[in-house]
Amino acid sequence: MSGHNRWTKIKRKKEAMGASKGALFTKLIREVTVAARNGGGDPDHNARLRSAVLAAREANMPADNITRAIKKGTGELEGVNYDELTYEGYGPGGVAFVLEILTDNKNRTAGEIRHLLEKHGGNLAAPNAVAWMFHKKGYIVVEKSKADEDKLMNAVLDAGADDFQDDEDNWEVFTTPDAFAAVNDAVKQLGIEPVTAKVSMIPQNYVKLEGKPAQQMVRLMDALDDHDDVQNVSSNADISEKEIEASLA
Repeated sequence: MSGHNRWTKIKRKKEAMGASKGALFTKLIREVTVAARNGGGDPDHNARLRSAVLAAREANMPADNITRAIKKGTGELEGVNYDELTYEGYGPGGVAFVLEILTDNKNRTAGEIRHLLEKHGGNLAAPNAVAWMFHKKGYIVVEKSKADEDKLMNAVLDAGADDFQDDEDNWEVFTTPDAFAAVNDAVKQLGIEPVTAKVSMIPQNYVKLEGKPAQQMVRLMDALDDHDDVQNVSSNADISEKEIEASLA
């Protein structure tokens, strides 16, 4: 299982327990609002908004909340103006990370993120220092036990997927951000509910961490992920699922 998928799996467990549901809704509403502000309020003509609405629905967000967030983005309702920022940096063991930020106060967010990094052994890097190691892609994970390989592969490739990979117990599907919604729909039309389905920064390669550096990195990613202004945390750290769970216990 890829390092990216292990961390995603742990996040889903936390969300299922309800511990971070409120924070998740806050992040999703911000993304819907900004997507509507930048590309208009029609998901059929705004790929980013379509993906954001899909994520909100999969988190069981009420439809009224989604509609209000879209209207705030288009200006039909009064709303907060969020700035989009990208922070890059290094964590314990020299791993790279990229943070996608939506904030209404850049100075506050910068100070809080620096504090979290200093506390957990990380540091910020100059723009483009590590971003080149990542590609923004749609990412869909399907359990092998729930899908026939040939049917799934043919469906996602026909829908516009870029790549289809074997990842131990799962099939991993990669798409362009624009093709993500169509490919995800193709998966669901087969009667399959993906383990993971989102657009995120995917590393080109991974750095394996064990022991203390691994534990520090897990705690850093968890702290960053819990910050309201951090929409997505992407890292090229390869840490075993067992070590991730032990670090968060």
